[in-house]
Amino acid sequence: MPSRNDSLKEYLERLYRTFDLEFLSTDPLEFVHKYSSSKDREIVGLIASSLAYGRVDTIKKSIEKVLSVVGASPYKFAVNFSPERDKGVFDGFVHRFNRGPDIACLIYFIKQMIEEKGSIGKFFLKGYSQDHRNIKDALSKFSGNVLALDSAPIYGREKLPEKAGVRFFFPSPVDGSPCKRLNLYLRWMVRRGDKLDFGIWKEVSPSKLVIPLDTHIARISRNIGLTARANPDWKMAEEITESLKALDPNDPVKYDFSLCRLGILDQCPKEPDPEKCESCLIKKICIL
Repeated sequence: MPSRNDSLKEYLERLYRTFDLEFLSTDPLEFVHKYSSSKDREIVGLIASSLAYGRVDTIKKSIEKVLSVVGASPYKFAVNFSPERDKGVFDGFVHRFNRGPDIACLIYFIKQMIEEKGSIGKFFLKGYSQDHRNIKDALSKFSGNVLALDSAPIYGREKLPEKAGVRFFFPSPVDGSPCKRLNLYLRWMVRRGDKLDFGIWKEVSPSKLVIPLDTHIARISRNIGLTARANPDWKMAEEITESLKALDPNDPVKYDFSLCRLGILDQCPKEPDPEKCESCLIKKICIL
């Protein structure tokens, strides 16, 4: 008799093979694929993942607005960004909780990370160790280090204001946040082995990644027994990741994109739906 994990792996692998690059248009990752340079992809990835909250169509429109300002080379735009001269270039931008100054500050942070370490990835490595069980400590240090960078020219305060919208882009697992958008960014930058993600940050092991936990992943993961937790926080993200490590210890978040498609494409309903459930690729491992 096949084990529970064998069945999970069989159906999740089927899902993984089904939802591939053809479905990029449903994800902000689409924008990163439009650039060929790793330097540009690293920056576009942080911009796109930072804005990856809300409705997909709204997310895409907001990312497009920012990228229309940064131009053909986001890397050149960032390194040449002058906060005193350019802080108003995103004036009028609104994406739910965030406004133009938050995007200007994000670009200014990117500039400072590059100036200090040469790239966002190298800046992230300041807090990374292969000895860590997962990415938690490195992610906490990354957010803390970023938010300690200079922001005075943007917000007009010596210290970053507590209510500054740019803080929303850099949460910390220490506070219990699932850090969905940062974990999404890490997945894009770290994972390799297929054409979906980029594997740019080769010093970081994909085995250390934690799943980007949103409402879709939380709900579907409960439905297929990856977690028993009710609160979608960092602990749930870790529990789901540990369950997935039993299926693929070297690449536990490989199923994130495909699982999320079930929710985004409304193929996995919140309540049982005979028609949708019957055609679902993972119906045999679902408890819904």
